[in-house]
Amino acid sequence: MATRLRKSRRQRGTRYCGWGQIGQHRQSGSRGGTGEAGKHKHFWIRTVKEEPSHFGHDAFHSLNQNAVRTWLNVRDLSAIFAQHAKVNEKDTIPTLDLTSLGYDKLLGGGKFKGAVRVKVERYSERARQKIEEFGGEVLSHN
Repeated sequence: MATRLRKSRRQRGTRYCGWGQIGQHRQSGSRGGTGEAGKHKHFWIRTVKEEPSHFGHDAFHSLNQNAVRTWLNVRDLSAIFAQHAKVNEKDTIPTLDLTSLGYDKLLGGGKFKGAVRVKVERYSERARQKIEEFGGEVLSHN
């Protein structure tokens, strides 16, 4: 269609251009609000379809994210001890660095007989007792 024949050309100079009274088709009221307006009211269906998790919160999201990702029990120290223990000529007690091996915490399950110095970021009280029972020690990396 030629531009000169379009409706918008015919309405040039008229007061409302086919939109009725002067307040119609102006500003953001014709769009239902600006930005995120109406997500819980008149744009609810759009919200449910496009952003179903927009409202609410995750009840299981811990604010203190101090997660222990890898741990090791005292019973498993003997297998790791045979492969990774380092003995200094000055010390009589061998040292086992669990942090460098990728473990975050030492737990107290099982038994370990023998003196060993364990370096780890975190440990349980029961694990410390079991290591010290046989003359070893637990060192914290903090």
